[in-house]
Amino acid sequence: MTFPRIAAALAGAALLATASAPALAEAESKDPIKLTLHDWTGQLITTQIMGEVLKQAGYNVDYVQADYLAQFAGLKTGDLHLAMEIWETTGREALDEAVGTGNVENLGETGMLAIEEWWYPEYMKEKCPGLPNWEALKDEACAEAFSTPETAPKGRYLGGPVTWGGFDDERVEALDLPFEVIHAGTDAALFAELESAYQRQAPVLLWVYAPHWAPIKYKGEWVDFPKYEAACYEDPSWGSNKDMAYDCGKPRGPIWKAGWVGIKDKWPGAHAAIKAFNVTNEEMGQMVADVDLDGKSVEDVVANWMASNEDRWKTWIGN
Repeated sequence: MTFPRIAAALAGAALLATASAPALAEAESKDPIKLTLHDWTGQLITTQIMGEVLKQAGYNVDYVQADYLAQFAGLKTGDLHLAMEIWETTGREALDEAVGTGNVENLGETGMLAIEEWWYPEYMKEKCPGLPNWEALKDEACAEAFSTPETAPKGRYLGGPVTWGGFDDERVEALDLPFEVIHAGTDAALFAELESAYQRQAPVLLWVYAPHWAPIKYKGEWVDFPKYEAACYEDPSWGSNKDMAYDCGKPRGPIWKAGWVGIKDKWPGAHAAIKAFNVTNEEMGQMVADVDLDGKSVEDVVANWMASNEDRWKTWIGN
């Protein structure tokens, strides 16, 4: 997804948020519910589906651009109200800390299950035959096969934007991998590089996540790191490196909804609708492909989903 398309999506979201809506839900606040927007296509879609459903119930909605992890400060104070995608893989620690303050509520699972891990195209196994076992990456020849002129002889791992978290730099150090972590500036840049490399059958090792179109479109595998346990991130003595944490893979699990704890009192009907929201990995993967591969706008994809799932989302708002 190119930056201009993200900008267009945000502009479209603002127009949707100010469009005329049905009569406001009775006995509930007319203040806008502020939903956060981030920098990847799936989150824009998820958030705008929720926003459109809330508007159909008569609520006022604002979309606010916010940093993925820094948004919790606003959710705690009530300056922001709802975050539709907190990934178990990268956001669970921040979510648990925020919930622990008593000012943020975990509003349940979205229905999507998250994978975020190091990924390589299938054709790279010829040059690093020990894959997907992570220990294959320790071999100098394997690392060099993933190198670029800027990182050689070390391999190059293309991580997500720094704001996504993920502890990749710490993982490289803890597992003593001969790799250099380079962070993509945007979600769009990350997958543009994958597309370019795949077309040229060029070396690439990068952060790929699901639900997304990339692991559907391209043949490849996620690296099989030591299985995540909470102790891996919290206790340096856990795992193969007794002096450092993060010597394991990333967690996998649900994508959560989180919100300001005051939603349930100020907008009780919206609170119930948010908790009821549910989509699948397959649905989301197709919608992301519609935007990123087929060039459709986020607004058009959301409108199509709303039209095709009217009976479903109406139950979320009690109709």
